[in-house]
Amino acid sequence: MENVFDTLRERGFIEQISDETAIRKLLENERVTLYSGFDPTADSLTIGHFVPIMALTHLQRAGHRPIVLVGGGTGFVGDPTDKTELRQMMPRERIEHNCACFKRQFSRFLDFSDGEAIMVDNADWLLDLKYIPFIREYGVHFTVNKMLTADAYRSRFERGLTFFEFNYMLMQAYDFLELYRRYGCKLQVGGNDQWSNILAGADLIRRVENAEAECMTYTLLTTSDGKKMGKSQKGAVWLDREKTSPYEFFQYWRNVGDADVIKLLKLLTFLPMSEINEMSKWQGGELNRAKEKLAFELTKAIHGEEDASQAMNAARELFGGGASGGSVPETEISASEWGGGMNIIDLLSRTGLIASRGEGRRLIEQGGVRVNERKVEGFDCIVESVGNQVLIQKGKKVFHRVKVIG
Repeated sequence: MENVFDTLRERGFIEQISDETAIRKLLENERVTLYSGFDPTADSLTIGHFVPIMALTHLQRAGHRPIVLVGGGTGFVGDPTDKTELRQMMPRERIEHNCACFKRQFSRFLDFSDGEAIMVDNADWLLDLKYIPFIREYGVHFTVNKMLTADAYRSRFERGLTFFEFNYMLMQAYDFLELYRRYGCKLQVGGNDQWSNILAGADLIRRVENAEAECMTYTLLTTSDGKKMGKSQKGAVWLDREKTSPYEFFQYWRNVGDADVIKLLKLLTFLPMSEINEMSKWQGGELNRAKEKLAFELTKAIHGEEDASQAMNAARELFGGGASGGSVPETEISASEWGGGMNIIDLLSRTGLIASRGEGRRLIEQGGVRVNERKVEGFDCIVESVGNQVLIQKGKKVFHRVKVIG
């Protein structure tokens, strides 16, 4: 049987590992309990969480037991990694709400029945800790000098790092120790930006329990030129359909760069490597087929096959010149509000396609707005509906449908 370590490596997941020989042997010879942590800074996961989610799913399919740790406790502090300023502190009620939302979304990927996967909240042990006993027993195993070499702290040190945030590494390390004690967890996995924090946990287990624990980090979701993925014109790309519609989600993946599509197929789908390797030979226009496959598979995984099919059909119709498709974002406007038509700037604002009237004027000046497939030439354009519908195109890739009702 193929070692899941080889699967993860072949598909491009693995970035750093504590001991390859030890991890390979561990994954080959026993059912390993492992964990990955997610801080509840919002009420939905984003596509930035996709890589660790997929890695956990590969590991579970290979027979191992993943623990999803939701940071109800560490969420009170916030990881300083990749942050230029202190996170906004959230009230407990909001953190608990966000944790509950995460749990629902993870259930689409992992099997939590009969202990196959476990979901825990570190608030269960962190919030009851007494500070002096905790620092006395575990703080002695951390040196400030070593902590300041971690990227998460070094990048913030000159601009200002609060002692409040400085505790984050200790708490994440303690999570690993607690999960080792409760569940026999021997491996922590996570994004490559977490390497220092993950190493600290393995080291704490060795010092306190005199036991071996291992670490593995994954590549971050970036484009071929190193830019972090996960932002659209409307901001973050969410897994919650109320924040990012299935159509917008599909279009995000359909529009990835040519140089990124094969890497993303390996990381974010379960398509066989033989099929992906065949697609890697495609060039030019053929790559659009690979992008559509990527978009369909990911939309299906998040929103279901029906939504994925509707989004794909809508995209095909729109880019083929049609205007009747499925799940294109829509705004309904009453006939009384619509009257005999609406000024184009007012309409762009009403549909949320522009943030200001100035942005609308610039778009029109640059030829970036079309209505019912015709370029808008002036700011005073009055938009009329065709069959009680209007199709607005902003730039090359953003479409929005208006329905006049009543």
